[in-house]
Amino acid sequence: MFTEKDLIQIANQGISLETIQQQIAHFQTGFPYLKVLKAATVGDGVVRVEENELATLVEEFDTQSADISLLKFVPASGAATRMFKSLFAYKDEGKSDKSIVEFGERLRDFAFFEDLKTAMAKDDIDIETEIAAGNFQKIADYLLSSKGLDYGNLPKGLLKFHRYETGARTPVEEHLIEGTNYANAAGVVRIHFTVSPEHRSRFEALIDVVKPHYEDEFGVTYDISFSEQKPSTDTISVNMDNTPFRNSDGSLLFRPAGHGALLANLDDQDGDVVFIKNIDNVVPDQLKETTFVYKKVLGALLLKYRQQIFDFQENIENGGKDDTLIEELASFYEKILFTLPPSGFETWSGAQKLAYFAEKLDRPVRLCGMVKNVGEPGGGPFWALNPDGTTSLQVVESAQIDMSDSAQKALFDTATHFNPVDLVCSLRGYKGKKFSLMSFRDINTGFITQKSKDGKDLKAQELPGLWNGSMSDWNTVFVEVPLITFNPVKTVNDLLRKEHQG
Repeated sequence: MFTEKDLIQIANQGISLETIQQQIAHFQTGFPYLKVLKAATVGDGVVRVEENELATLVEEFDTQSADISLLKFVPASGAATRMFKSLFAYKDEGKSDKSIVEFGERLRDFAFFEDLKTAMAKDDIDIETEIAAGNFQKIADYLLSSKGLDYGNLPKGLLKFHRYETGARTPVEEHLIEGTNYANAAGVVRIHFTVSPEHRSRFEALIDVVKPHYEDEFGVTYDISFSEQKPSTDTISVNMDNTPFRNSDGSLLFRPAGHGALLANLDDQDGDVVFIKNIDNVVPDQLKETTFVYKKVLGALLLKYRQQIFDFQENIENGGKDDTLIEELASFYEKILFTLPPSGFETWSGAQKLAYFAEKLDRPVRLCGMVKNVGEPGGGPFWALNPDGTTSLQVVESAQIDMSDSAQKALFDTATHFNPVDLVCSLRGYKGKKFSLMSFRDINTGFITQKSKDGKDLKAQELPGLWNGSMSDWNTVFVEVPLITFNPVKTVNDLLRKEHQG
């Protein structure tokens, strides 16, 4: 299947031939569906923190934060092209819809309006005159193309999202401000952004400009780092008959493998508590407090559950093996981590049961914030049957479910919550052990999509998603968080919602 030249290209990509063969096998056979048993609901897989518990948990996190390693991990790669899909269609083809009407009517409400006005004025074009004349195609051209702000080619993190009296802020800046509150360890705020290579210099330039200002304002020191998706996480593309797709020069085509590729970036990081949140899920200052509270609540619960795990591991290390310990472990996994052992577990010997729990304890921990399902796309919280026969909590995307199975589809439709990519994780285990995250993913939870290149159809493959398949073997707890903590910007007009208006 591969020539000597192909093998050199594969090696230069940093991918093993075994991995490539595994990817092609997935193209040929597809990925197996995950068997969903039931939706996780409040009291049955989703934890609800009562109002009177919040302050205590926040205090517990604040007390511990100075003595542990904190990190805020922000996926921020990719251009904002999809955010402007309708606007591009209008600019290039004149296709209008109600979103274009709203865009034109409320143009002055966007945080980037003053920048757009300045960009057009450089070409002696008065934006107010164009608005009055209804020349919104020209305005869209200046917003999206390099003749103006070039927003159509920039990542979301660099766009002006929110307006303040002191000026407009980008999502990058909003994340810096968030970090001062809950990723602040004794005055040091560590934030890591995953970015694309073509945009990295712009991110670094923005940080260079704003960092001193926010350090002075909040009395902190920022430790900002960046990484890019590694070529070794790209996946091979194939023709529709599953043979390797070749570029016009005969070389193999590799493509970035979706957000699942970021597991390698996360694996390079370290921390007792790592907050993961998408770049576009930010709000203006007046709405930040609820986010601050619940991030600390999740952090406190993470540390609490992690300490319980450490206590069990210490007990086992010191020779504990009686029936009482095994009963405590079984109760902890069933009632706290919502994990059930394989069938026949009750017939196992004490030594076998203890070995099972010892392995389960030695895993990274994550808490996933879950908001009530309001019809947004994304993975939901479910009880699922795992390949090893255990039952555990999983974030499940629709593509992982056999929707042709009416019973499975019906179960998927019963989800009461969904995951807004609001995770708090620990990458360190007992006695400070740093986990190798690649060891805890399910490689059978990738996705196959159809794309095209040079006018030819092809199939592409995404790696197991960062917050579902890549974390399928983690110790997991789902916690209900308020809907106000989830305010993504999927289209430019989302910035006109009251939550994003200062």
